[in-house]
Amino acid sequence: MTVAITSCDSGDKKTESANPFFNEYKDSFGIPPFDEIKPEHYTEAFKKGREEHNANIKAIIENKEAPNFKNTIEALEYSSPLLGKVGSVFFNITSANTSDEIKAIAKSESPIRSEHYDAINMNPDLFKRVKAVYDDRANQNLTQEQEVLLEETYKGFVRSGALLNDEDKKALSEINKELSSLSLHFGDNVLSETNAFELLVEDEKDLSGLPQDMIDQAAKVAKDKGQEGKWIFTIHRTCYEPFMANADNRELRKKMYTAYTMCANNDNEFDNKENIKKLVNLRLERAKLLGYKSHADYVLSENMAKNPQNVYDKLESIMARSTAVAKQELADMQAIVDAEGGDFKIEAYDWAYYTEKVREQKFNLNANDLKPYLELNNILEGAFFTLGKLYGLQFAELKDVPRPHPDALAFEVREANDDFVGILFLDFFARESKRGGAWMSSYRKQEVKDGEFVYPIITTCYNFTKPADGKPALLSMDEAYTVFHELGHATQGLLSKCNYRSLSGTAVPRDFVEQPSQMLEHWVKEPEVMEVYAKHYETGEPMPEELREKVLASTKFNQGFMTTEYLGAAILDMDYHSRTEPLDMSVEDFEKQSNENMGLIPEITNRYRSTYFKHVFSGGYSAGYYAYIWAAMLDSDAFAAFRENGVFDQTTATKYRENILERGGTEDPMELYKKFRGAELDEKYLLDDRGLL
Repeated sequence: MTVAITSCDSGDKKTESANPFFNEYKDSFGIPPFDEIKPEHYTEAFKKGREEHNANIKAIIENKEAPNFKNTIEALEYSSPLLGKVGSVFFNITSANTSDEIKAIAKSESPIRSEHYDAINMNPDLFKRVKAVYDDRANQNLTQEQEVLLEETYKGFVRSGALLNDEDKKALSEINKELSSLSLHFGDNVLSETNAFELLVEDEKDLSGLPQDMIDQAAKVAKDKGQEGKWIFTIHRTCYEPFMANADNRELRKKMYTAYTMCANNDNEFDNKENIKKLVNLRLERAKLLGYKSHADYVLSENMAKNPQNVYDKLESIMARSTAVAKQELADMQAIVDAEGGDFKIEAYDWAYYTEKVREQKFNLNANDLKPYLELNNILEGAFFTLGKLYGLQFAELKDVPRPHPDALAFEVREANDDFVGILFLDFFARESKRGGAWMSSYRKQEVKDGEFVYPIITTCYNFTKPADGKPALLSMDEAYTVFHELGHATQGLLSKCNYRSLSGTAVPRDFVEQPSQMLEHWVKEPEVMEVYAKHYETGEPMPEELREKVLASTKFNQGFMTTEYLGAAILDMDYHSRTEPLDMSVEDFEKQSNENMGLIPEITNRYRSTYFKHVFSGGYSAGYYAYIWAAMLDSDAFAAFRENGVFDQTTATKYRENILERGGTEDPMELYKKFRGAELDEKYLLDDRGLL
């Protein structure tokens, strides 16, 4: 007997449903029909998807044949096609183009979804079959990828409470439901509070120092809000960061800084302090139920770092170096203030502004001088050029396909020999319906199903400031790096060659997933790549050699600050989640204590303060924000191989593609890494890249 997998994926072949999720997508690439999907379709499809999933689970449990990999583990892998289909659209839209209706659905679906998966993960009859296959794994004649899928499936059940007694299972299920709702609520609060703040400027002299494209955009925002002749600035990062770096008016910088750093911490309806305490304590309670000392122990047992102490050892070692460099950077800035006759000490809201003055003094380089040479389309061309040189990828824009938002661009991706690779969406601009930050996700992951290769549909989202009508999108150097960063994630999703979607693409440990994204950033400053993208947006003239040399000379500039502010957030995350006792003090006191213990100087604020730390409290990075620096050690070490052999060396690129990008989570990441590098990881390359040696 074989297990019959029921599927609502295509609906009735003869009668097309009004719900697009119940039909075969009409687009030849399998892109969801975004324009046809209505909010009620999500609710209906989620409900039917759960019914389908439950029916397939029932079929697995009732199978009279002895449990084996195919009729149990593989059957589980393919048991929820409709839930996967609707979920991949809904959760991406929730992040990229939400609405009050979408938020309401997310709020109502969250506890239902949590309860649904808990019921499956804690089902004793289902776990009995999974355990039987796991216990007999030596006799199953499995491939390496199948062994990993079996291992991950078994551990997934155990980590979800399959070994608990009934009373503890019930308690765990209630915790999971509450955590799901709290996490959603946390993110909604940050978005609402971010959207609520506006700095209205009425006097033109207060615009002093700001670049013209930013002034034009602020005027457009004001006009759209009925304030013609004035200027409105927000605390969305793409507005906040250039404002803080350029605005001459110190009082306005202080206002923006205060609004940004007090986001969701104003004792109003959007305040997140109590949400944080509940999240931290519930995560600890869950970890202890499952036999771990802390939430960090629970999380890190699945990561490369393995345990909290290993993370602390790395973070504290680098923090000592970065803080020493940051103090020298602070002294350089204070010297400028003193030389200008300023009668104040540098505060946190001065750092970005005086950093630019030091940059100009040391390198004769003003960040605004670069902007005309950093036009978005040119940077994208540079990124595509890089991926073409490394892996032979070709990108062709598609105009007549469904798109998740009118601003999104769609590209068909092919190999050098024209073999199809997948579809890539690029959604560049900030809007109120999109959460902050930048990320990569998928509308369809790569897998092999019924012997057919399923091609990925990948999306990347950014929050760049949308230019005023008719104006080009001019980026900062940091934003140029962000374009490459997310395309690094996208490349791992596109080039995946795995059999199972749960192991494909970016389905790797949290402290390994950022390696390919940060890796691609290294090519931003390569001269051959800069020749492609660093062109004046009006004349097409390349960036002058002198200016390029200044850019390259300044690559290690301000790294003390950048590394320290990041580490401040990473250690704060670990402090919250390595606790073995419930958090009983206020969030403000806890954060203050954490900062003092790590030696964070008062002139530097954590990259994310607690109440808007979405990575950790609503984004899946709890006890995992350290992953960026861990991956940075990996990417600096990996890029050293390209430096040694040539930045576009095909042998090195092929080894990297075959051992990292194509393999997903099908093998231990450190073993995959060593197959590429041929040696153990050496952190000296990271310290050298950042000027921290």
